[in-house]
Amino acid sequence: MNGATLARRVAFETLRGVHESDAYANLLLPKEIRLAGLSTADAGLATELTYGTLRRQGTYDAIIADAAGRPVEDIDPPVLDALRLGVHQLLSTRVASHAAVNESVSLARAAVGQSAAGFVNAVLRRVSRETPGDWMQRITAAARSDDERLALAHAHPVWVIRAFRRALAAEGRADELEQLLAADNVSPQVTMTALPGLAEIPADAQQTPYSPYGFRLGGGAPDAMIAGAGGRVRVQDEGSQLAALALVGAAPVRAGERWLDLCAGPGGKTAILAAEALERGVHLDANEPSAHRARLVRDSVAGVPLEVPVSQEDGRDRALAAAGQYDRVLVDAPCTGLGALRRRPEARWRKSPSDVPELTDLQLGLARAAVQALRPGGILTYVTCSPHLAETAAIGAELLREFGDGLEELDARAVVSSVARTPLDLPAQVDGSGRAQLWPHRHGTDAMSITLLRRR
Repeated sequence: MNGATLARRVAFETLRGVHESDAYANLLLPKEIRLAGLSTADAGLATELTYGTLRRQGTYDAIIADAAGRPVEDIDPPVLDALRLGVHQLLSTRVASHAAVNESVSLARAAVGQSAAGFVNAVLRRVSRETPGDWMQRITAAARSDDERLALAHAHPVWVIRAFRRALAAEGRADELEQLLAADNVSPQVTMTALPGLAEIPADAQQTPYSPYGFRLGGGAPDAMIAGAGGRVRVQDEGSQLAALALVGAAPVRAGERWLDLCAGPGGKTAILAAEALERGVHLDANEPSAHRARLVRDSVAGVPLEVPVSQEDGRDRALAAAGQYDRVLVDAPCTGLGALRRRPEARWRKSPSDVPELTDLQLGLARAAVQALRPGGILTYVTCSPHLAETAAIGAELLREFGDGLEELDARAVVSSVARTPLDLPAQVDGSGRAQLWPHRHGTDAMSITLLRRR
């Protein structure tokens, strides 16, 4: 089996794991690549095929349904994944048409049997007879609304498009919607952080525009650098770095302060806070209810010569049990993850509007308990990797309503700008709040929302 064929098989098996077992592509794909022993070039092909197919799944499904003359729900799941992979190669890569068709037929035959081969062959040959532009015009012409047209053109569910439009409109920037959707479909650059005071940015690296500790390598995988850095250099989105630094920069730090990272897994922000705590003479605690993610947190702070206790409790219970004990608390709340669709493209197809109420109940409970864990004058940084207003603005507004004069909002936009290397385009929120919202299309980061509140 040649390398390209093996790369396609790895991509197919990863798609099957994502759709059949709810696996995460960013975790499963590297394992499949290692097991297959792919070369660097073939690993790159497998990665592009996997992520490209997942990102544009909704668009490809509309094309497949048209070409097959039946809804995709009526197609056997393994056959559908072979078709998606084939359509991606035909319409979005330079792979030769005959190779895309023949290899996809072989995948379907191996997964289901000979009965699927003729069907896959017929559908893909139908797809190959029209250009990508023709197909896009064909499927969008059948859209019943402008939102559905955008959904087909940019491969985002309609409910996500509407949530993004509302979030952008909250800044008076609804006209940026298509820029945002396009940015979500571009593979992000690998961004790294050198923990403050413990590691230096390599001289030949490109420093990130905003985080003072972020950088990007000119080329090649960062694995060797990470392995040799003892945990002091790590992969981390620039928006995540800025969110951690906002907690530190919200007010002058006094030696002896106590900080709490309440929802710490997997530990990227915890590592930055630990490095800052070491430098400033601060005590840092972390909490993560998941045993697996708690281990990741412990691993993430292993390179910092500071003892960081990591508890494994429900964050609400952990915070309430420590009423009035902390000077700063970070709540990086579980959320829909709509801000990280560049890196986790399958998330857009897994989440639904029905997920939001349960998450917002949890987010409000965690944030409410975190406020009570603060000492007078203590600061809460509430963060989500989602711009959805129910997970961001609504949580801050409800906290201010509940706590009344006991809580005040700080200007998170000013704080984020103060910790950044260069000014950020952070327009004021229409509702008058101080919330800072980062965006992939505008800042090149995940869509992190950052709210800062101080207990009176």
